Amino acid sequence: MPRPVLFPGVVVNVRKNEYFNELIFLPMTQRLQSLDLMRGVIMLLLAAESTHLYWALDSLPSGNAWHTFMQQFFHHPWNGLRAWDLVQPAFMTIAGTAMYLSWNAKSKKGVSWQQNFTHIAWRCGKLFIFGTALHCVYAGRLVWELWNVLTQLSVTTIIAYLIIRRSVVYQLVVSLLLLLATDVMYRFILLPGFEDAFTQGHNFGAYLDTVLMGKINPDGWVAINCIPTAAHTIWGVLAGKLLVGPQTPLQKTRVLAIAGIVGLVAGFGLDAAGITPIIKRISTASFVLASGGWVMLIMALFYWLADVRGYVRYAWIASVAGMNAIFIYLFFETVGVQWVNPTTGIFVKGFTAMLGIPETIRDILSALTVLALEWGLCYWLFKRKIFFKL
Repeated sequence: MPRPVLFPGVVVNVRKNEYFNELIFLPMTQRLQSLDLMRGVIMLLLAAESTHLYWALDSLPSGNAWHTFMQQFFHHPWNGLRAWDLVQPAFMTIAGTAMYLSWNAKSKKGVSWQQNFTHIAWRCGKLFIFGTALHCVYAGRLVWELWNVLTQLSVTTIIAYLIIRRSVVYQLVVSLLLLLATDVMYRFILLPGFEDAFTQGHNFGAYLDTVLMGKINPDGWVAINCIPTAAHTIWGVLAGKLLVGPQTPLQKTRVLAIAGIVGLVAGFGLDAAGITPIIKRISTASFVLASGGWVMLIMALFYWLADVRGYVRYAWIASVAGMNAIFIYLFFETVGVQWVNPTTGIFVKGFTAMLGIPETIRDILSALTVLALEWGLCYWLFKRKIFFKL
């Protein structure tokens, strides 16, 4: 398989296919293929969830081993960590990386931090509006709920941008202080009915939701998650700074890998020692550290495979889904769930039922068809260079 030739500060990709149809000379300050690929994989996973593919696969009549495997595609009910719990941290980390790359490029063109802040603030405002609007779509009526990932991202992005010019040490310290502050609030702000720091529905995060929204999420999610998960976005900024820096590709990969290992040891260590449990739904410090560690390792892997080794022959399959990430997320969470899913099911399930195919298989085929249609929409937009920007 062809591999890139590395020159100081330049990657030369000699592959030729549908996605990269010419020799590409990529300065290290330009777009990272690994970032597009990782973003695209995340969006495909999220799209598959919206089609109910994971539920359909989990419903297959099979042994405990299959069911145990499929549980990795669902959030852990409380204390623990599953693969699906890494999707939002990865999404927020990539958002931080992309923001740094954009800001770095603009600053070299003379755009000041203050000028770009207006753009960031406006973008975060739109993310907040879309995030809260999605909950109205879910409920089928007007509601005031702040648990959506876009709403959370609107806050974490602002926090990360406010310190984007600071040193690596400064940003690391701030991210850890955010985790510490959240941990302290859970442990020491104890109110009647909300005095159990790490118990679902009886913690400070749940209390704050009663203040902000007048309700508690039945699944244990809390709006205050935007504070600790800001660390993910800050770490994404630091990853972006590293990836466009002067270090060699091997050094960059090592730094990401070491950061990942440190995060895993710290997060799982806190949980194993009984100090702070890993709980995704309230984003405890141990969860943020452990999930952040996994994300750094995944980012190191994608960077090594795509940007260093040049294994990108089929990367376009995922990358096209990431080129319009926010748009496609909004699409499959609204139009997809409410119209494309049931409409496609009418025909796919109807015709396959006539063929005597079992119901569980019909559900899987319908979900896969919807996923293919949504990917087709992404590809159609990509081919016509239509990119929706927030």
